[in-house]
Amino acid sequence: MRFIFKTDYAQDIKLAKHGGHVFWYSALLLLMCAAPWLFAEYWLAQLTFVLIYSIAGLGLMLLAGFTGLFSMGHAAFLGVGAYTHAVLTNMGLPFPLALACAAGLSAAVGLIVGLPALRVKGIYLGIATLSFGFIVEEVLARWESVTGGNAGIHIKHPDIFGWVISTGEQFYFLCLVITVAATLGILNLLRSPTGRAFVAIRDSEISAQSMGIHLAYYKTLSFALSAALAGVAGALYAHKLQFISPDQFNILQSIDLLLMIVIGGVGSVHGAFLGAIFLISMPQVISLSKDYLPAVIGQAPGLQGLVYGLVLIAFVLFEPMGLYGRWLKIRTYLQMFPFYRKGMFKRQKSFQKSDRLK
Repeated sequence: MRFIFKTDYAQDIKLAKHGGHVFWYSALLLLMCAAPWLFAEYWLAQLTFVLIYSIAGLGLMLLAGFTGLFSMGHAAFLGVGAYTHAVLTNMGLPFPLALACAAGLSAAVGLIVGLPALRVKGIYLGIATLSFGFIVEEVLARWESVTGGNAGIHIKHPDIFGWVISTGEQFYFLCLVITVAATLGILNLLRSPTGRAFVAIRDSEISAQSMGIHLAYYKTLSFALSAALAGVAGALYAHKLQFISPDQFNILQSIDLLLMIVIGGVGSVHGAFLGAIFLISMPQVISLSKDYLPAVIGQAPGLQGLVYGLVLIAFVLFEPMGLYGRWLKIRTYLQMFPFYRKGMFKRQKSFQKSDRLK
């Protein structure tokens, strides 16, 4: 088992805590770079979707996992970013500028949506964001002169100042670069005073306010940053499909995003990636297993929804820390064997006084 003896504050905020992190994450990055030569075209496309959903998951994780704000309409930010990017790209704007505009407009919309978070929280904030999701879906369907309405809109290939990305391999590398940049940005944000303020608000708003943290500023900032990342993911999503319509950004998409971070592990950057892998791979696993199931079960129209519901219930009841929490337990067991104590990760039932007063 590895013990890290820290002697200064700089060691505590380092991205790589020890040499093992550098080795394994470098190996993972090399594997991701070699993916176009290791996987077939279909599986490379699925891996590209994992990267896109990971970016959206990082945004929602920042909002729900690290700031403690509940959002049921996050697919609306995906839609704003996707349509903004599609319209600007079809007008001839280069990919980087269109991507920046999509992120900026999504952040501005997130800033407006974040205003209700100043007065409501919990399930009431979820209802407010859910209503916003319905509004955005209706606007995208009715504003036919810009969005094409329910008929949808096609989008051109990404054009980076004359270099057109027309193959799946090129677009995969583009998504990989943006995902790595977004991940490093979130990690650096979380170890900054702003990120620590987000976590303080999540743990206890009363305690955070007593320490001088401006709740209104940091809540709206969290919504804006989360929406910006969702807008970037929406832009990449539009390019990957090359066609978007309003029904792709409905309540079911928002539920999928929430499901992704809950199963991945709320409150961890790793959870966003593990949840994205689950969200993309689960339909493939279900379709592959249908041949081995009885026809009554395998041909049932609601099989995927049933499996999702059962998995979510199982995680909420037996593993609330998600896939990443399960991995932490396995790693700790292997490191401490045979001295692992069964109740080591048992949830505590004691709360701070400020929590009990809520």
